[in-house]
Amino acid sequence: MKAGALGNADLHIHTSASDGMAGAEELLDYVEGTSDLDVIAVTDHDNIKGAHAAREAWAKKRYRFDFIAGIEVTALEGHLLALFVEEPIRPFRRIEETLEEVHRQDGLCIVPHPMSWLTRSLGQKTIERITFKALDGAYFDGIETANQTLAARITIEKAKKLNELRYHLAPVGCSDAHFLQAVGSAYTVFAGKTAAELRQGILAAETAGRNARRPTLREIGAGQIIRQTWRGLTVTPRTLGLGATAWSFTKRIFPFLP
Repeated sequence: MKAGALGNADLHIHTSASDGMAGAEELLDYVEGTSDLDVIAVTDHDNIKGAHAAREAWAKKRYRFDFIAGIEVTALEGHLLALFVEEPIRPFRRIEETLEEVHRQDGLCIVPHPMSWLTRSLGQKTIERITFKALDGAYFDGIETANQTLAARITIEKAKKLNELRYHLAPVGCSDAHFLQAVGSAYTVFAGKTAAELRQGILAAETAGRNARRPTLREIGAGQIIRQTWRGLTVTPRTLGLGATAWSFTKRIFPFLP
């Protein structure tokens, strides 16, 4: 990593536009008031609208940190973070097609929670198939090597070691936050302070993933956790591999749900 000022970025945050618990402005205010992050990315599931709404609010209030629009896209083989994109990315296609579409938009492709069997994730065979084929447009730019969610923690050390030995992708840290308290619990260190400088760092593989303190279940609250779990099952059922959800029936049983 180049000498000079170092910045911190959280590149994997969800809002209530998908299965996150905070609205766009609430998230931005939280980052402004409680974190030292220099860059954040909003990456809702198969949805660019959340990122656009957050960027519009960010531009109006002139927050001190920089902003990246992104999506967590569901490919057939698992999830993919698409950063620096402006248009929707069609889900449920082969990973090669998804990667090519992101790169056609001049976006960057990051492997989130790699190899995890607790959530839709790209497996080792898929990562190696793409990495060692080196097809035009169908390649990864980075991989999460720090992520403190339960789903990621079970395989993150394996992914980190494989990246150091074999893949040599830009290592990044991401919170995968669905709750405000989790924002910044893992982050990316890069040379500079802006989104443009972060992009350069990822392309040069001159970044690092770091873990910070993760919130306790008590700090988040049982009610919030239950509400978020149901949001995941009802707001993004196709992303989770489920069919149509009887939301009206669910609401009758659990009237406290959002």
